[in-house]
Amino acid sequence: MSHQQVTITTGDGDCPAHVVTPDGAGPWPAVIIYMDALGMRSVLVEIAERLAKNGYIAFLPDLFYRAGAYEVPSPREVFASGEAMKIIGPLMATTGAAKAAEDTRYFLDYLDGRSDFSGKAGTVGFCMGGGMAIAAAGTYPDRIAAAASFHGGRLASDAPDSPHLYAPRLKAEVYIAVADNDQSYPPEMEERLEKSFTEAGVNYRSEHYPGALHGWMKPDFPIYNEEAAERGWRAMLALFARNLK
Repeated sequence: MSHQQVTITTGDGDCPAHVVTPDGAGPWPAVIIYMDALGMRSVLVEIAERLAKNGYIAFLPDLFYRAGAYEVPSPREVFASGEAMKIIGPLMATTGAAKAAEDTRYFLDYLDGRSDFSGKAGTVGFCMGGGMAIAAAGTYPDRIAAAASFHGGRLASDAPDSPHLYAPRLKAEVYIAVADNDQSYPPEMEERLEKSFTEAGVNYRSEHYPGALHGWMKPDFPIYNEEAAERGWRAMLALFARNLK
């Protein structure tokens, strides 16, 4: 694998990003990773590395670039505090589904400039990033062929950029992995998202992960669930193999 750190100039500033590529000459399809709200850290790079090992250019941008330099909080301390939003809320406020979708324009431009990029792209997001992955796919339907959301929150809210509103524009196959008892994605919100996707004719599958809590895919989270995470990885890689390779 090859690991680079690059800077992407967007309409709002300079976005640092990690780019991990497979061994060999390519060309390779790409997967853009939309991070969770705990910020850029090694566990996200490890996700990028695993995608690269499976034959993808893994593009991992720091979506909190608008905040400038910031301190990455300890996931265990955030979960234990009982005041998670007080800690991560200010950083989350610097981005959102619409802003991440706009950023994706520049990410795709960067990928298009690489000689080892096949032209096929997918998205995957975790927690905060789950809705961003869907919004990006809806904003660039002719570029993004697959999108995955893992324990994504607020996927069908009243916000003007709520991910479910992108349904009419989606051409990608979408996979939604749902946590148990997720306050950020309650049953009524799930019903709203699925209704919008079904009415728009979106090719999607939504699956529940029994016993897996919000954030279960991240090894540095105290609620990490290895069995459920491996199930999620199998579903993610199958989605990308069907649509990108």
